[in-house]
Amino acid sequence: MQGLRRYGPLADGGVRLELSPIALAIDVAESAETRIQRLISENPVIIFSRSACCMCHVMKRLLSTIGVHPTVIELEEDEMSALKARSGGGSVSPALYIGGACVGGLESLVALHLSNNLVPMLVEVGALRNELLIS
Repeated sequence: MQGLRRYGPLADGGVRLELSPIALAIDVAESAETRIQRLISENPVIIFSRSACCMCHVMKRLLSTIGVHPTVIELEEDEMSALKARSGGGSVSPALYIGGACVGGLESLVALHLSNNLVPMLVEVGALRNELLIS
């Protein structure tokens, strides 16, 4: 899990978790397509969304429930069209990428979760550690 350090156990039996800030580099001279591709390759789990997207909120809640906190990028309209071109022209808000691969929208995420394929995919890309899973 990127940006998370675990310390513990504590005297009372609890575990101390500490989040460290994660910096995202933005180059204003970079084209929208290049910036999107770079962000996808730099982040194991990333959601591209419009602001105030309720489906993005549901995606974040589902992922956080299993212990993953994705990078979320809110795109402007010109960037949305660049993402739409990259994804084949379909609906792109929200668009989830895991390990550089386009998963799709909320429906695809829920389908992965219900088929028990989501957690192994997240472990494979390093977004979730195997030893943190309950057997």
